[in-house]
Amino acid sequence: MPVVIYEKKGRIAYITMNRPEAYNAINLEMWDALFKAWLDFRDDPEVWTAILTGTGKKVFSAGADLKEIDKYRVEAEKEGTHLEPPPPWFTITRGIEIWKPVIAAINGLALGGGLEIALACDIRIAADNAQLGVPEVKAGVIPGVGGTQRLSRFIPFGSALQMLMTGDPISAQEAYRIGLVNMVVPMDQLMSTAESLAQRINENAPLAVRAAKEAAYRGLRVPLEEGLRMENLLVDMLLHTRDGRAGPAAFAAGKKPLFEGR
Repeated sequence: MPVVIYEKKGRIAYITMNRPEAYNAINLEMWDALFKAWLDFRDDPEVWTAILTGTGKKVFSAGADLKEIDKYRVEAEKEGTHLEPPPPWFTITRGIEIWKPVIAAINGLALGGGLEIALACDIRIAADNAQLGVPEVKAGVIPGVGGTQRLSRFIPFGSALQMLMTGDPISAQEAYRIGLVNMVVPMDQLMSTAESLAQRINENAPLAVRAAKEAAYRGLRVPLEEGLRMENLLVDMLLHTRDGRAGPAAFAAGKKPLFEGR
């Protein structure tokens, strides 16, 4: 079985981490498969939204495969070299920008790198049995694929520090209370909820959705005045697209617009 199941149904791409025997831990093979799936999703004009999840009903992903990391550490010590993360290390957590919407359907434990990859998604929906955490300090390290940076951008700084410094997981309900996830639903409703949300997003003009995402994320990195200028540029760009012309015309005619992504 592939370590990542990548499927497309209509306008939705499904990316499923598939190592149930290892709690969907992310090893080199999975990193590589995720990298290829993200690139395909980014570059395929026929798919507009992605849903990321894990196989099973208990674990989204337990994070990086520590057994594999320890193997590389032992090899590095034997060779007298410095242990470095082996390639490929590029995914949506670092190195790949994707302006299409990505929804994380968190079907259970999301720990370490598992939570970090969910943090790199745009919307997080958690099953009611989910637990989320960054336990790296318990193993003598810290989150290494964005956890220390993204966590404090989504939740109160004190809550982020508590999670980072204790390594203790929190429940789905607590994650919702502090804003770490957008919704908590029963497990048997998780995928249907994610799909319904993806379909609602896909009813909108895809270029406008991507521009809204890009403006929001880029705006976090710059002063307000620069963000407003960037927003104006994106508005002007959209007005010159086919969808940007079709939307107002359909509204004026009292019709539902048919968006093409052009």
